[in-house]
Amino acid sequence: MTYVITQPCCNDASCVAVCPVNCIHPRPDEPNFMTAEMLYIDPDTCIDCAACIAECPVDAILSEDDLEEHEVPYLAINAAYYEKHPVADGTPDPPATRKSDYSGLRVAIVGSGPAACYAATDLMSCAGVNVNMFERLHTPLGLIRSGVAPDHPGTKRVSESFRPLWSKPGFTMTLGVEIGKDLSHDELLQHHHAVIYAHGASADRRLGIPGEDLQGSHAASEFVAWYNGHPDYVSRDFDLTGNRAVIIGNGNVALDIARILMTDPDELGKTDIADHALAALRKSNLTEVVVVGRRGPAHSAFTNSELLALTSRTDLDVVVDVGDFAASGIDPFALADPEPSARIKAELLGQLVNKPLRADRKRIVLRYYESPVAVLGDESVQGIRLATNSTDSVSIVESESHDIETGLVLRSIGYRGVPLKDVPFDEARGIVPNEQGRVVDPSSGTPVTGVYTTGWIKRGPSGGIGTNKLCAAQTVACLLEDFDLDKLEAPHADHTALEVHIKTRVPDAIDFAGWSDIDRAERAAGAKLRRPRVKFVDVTEMLGALRIT
Repeated sequence: MTYVITQPCCNDASCVAVCPVNCIHPRPDEPNFMTAEMLYIDPDTCIDCAACIAECPVDAILSEDDLEEHEVPYLAINAAYYEKHPVADGTPDPPATRKSDYSGLRVAIVGSGPAACYAATDLMSCAGVNVNMFERLHTPLGLIRSGVAPDHPGTKRVSESFRPLWSKPGFTMTLGVEIGKDLSHDELLQHHHAVIYAHGASADRRLGIPGEDLQGSHAASEFVAWYNGHPDYVSRDFDLTGNRAVIIGNGNVALDIARILMTDPDELGKTDIADHALAALRKSNLTEVVVVGRRGPAHSAFTNSELLALTSRTDLDVVVDVGDFAASGIDPFALADPEPSARIKAELLGQLVNKPLRADRKRIVLRYYESPVAVLGDESVQGIRLATNSTDSVSIVESESHDIETGLVLRSIGYRGVPLKDVPFDEARGIVPNEQGRVVDPSSGTPVTGVYTTGWIKRGPSGGIGTNKLCAAQTVACLLEDFDLDKLEAPHADHTALEVHIKTRVPDAIDFAGWSDIDRAERAAGAKLRRPRVKFVDVTEMLGALRIT
């Protein structure tokens, strides 16, 4: 018997460290760790010790004997990884040693999502370090709270691994403070040896086509934030009166949105979806979501695990549309490079071509080899024009275009970072320019003393939640090295002065105790309805949940 890693995998490699036979890959020290869809267990090496199961923060590891029918393909997915990446001989190199004491080191972290929490966890494992975490919102956890789909509670469980951090002596969390507005970059450096920017990538990439700004055309990031209860997006209005929505892009976010739009609201009512979104979805007339990809099936940006989770649903149909390529003698599923993961993806999608549809079911249609050339309509969206792409060069053949009627278009073609005042920023790449986490001056390329970055704002929007663990470790290693070499400037003011500063400027800012009150109130409200939580989406309501001490 062997163990198998399945869909909720967060890719943070916690399981790798406890495996006694080195059967889980890619390891953080392997080059494909940052790009692999998930982690994989080698069936030929696994000794059935179950050490990984106890360590997994999201319960993604199962015994092969416990797999349900729709999970059986994970056996092939895990095994296929080792076709191209055989297990190397030897054992992993031991982690680099650190000093036993870092007393006096004070670090500010901007952001509270996974990248920020992994960085803080790593720093707090060093004796004597003090970490102050700052978050613009009154709730922590970044995209775990406002980005992960509400019907993926397993993925959200990774947040539980951060709870011990928040109550550690030497760690403080300040919520409701915006860096660059309430506190400046220079003020953070006055009170700390170093600042780590981990505020993510909250903006979206644009299509650059006519009609993109019509009413009814939105960024996917807005829609995701709306149904997850992000306070900045509560007032957004999405037209759900038509029978079809079109999503441009076919990554995991696109599948999340398609799935949420097509799921029975009664089922969504069992999750932590925002109440305003649930009410709107109950009135929705949508029966079909079209997901458009510019390349072929094997190049779909979504992961095999997300595809399997979608196709296991019995309440909706999923069908693949590859246009007229098959009729012209071109195999749309042909692979130039039969990489195992891509081969499996093509095989899974091939089973969905021309799949019989039920009139009484909602459906998700995955279309390929098409690019949007215009969003159609006068004041609001009435349709979208798609042009056919060639199978070899992916060039647009505008003469072969057609229109699809829709009142809702969502672009899901990637996130990008936004600049913070006085912090270097690379506009072209949408990141804070850096070398292994050390922020550099964009004009000279020299490191900026005491300034670091991690997560999506460091490397761009790539990788899942757990990928940030290695990314943060790299940044923290650079910071500690610079501290050891006396390259960091000592703070000019103490923590008490900073607390006074914050209370004076931002009286509504809260700490970990305040978040605990909000968290407790949300969970209590959810328990009454048999839901994980009922989210506050209004800051005034959040502050009203605070206990008076």
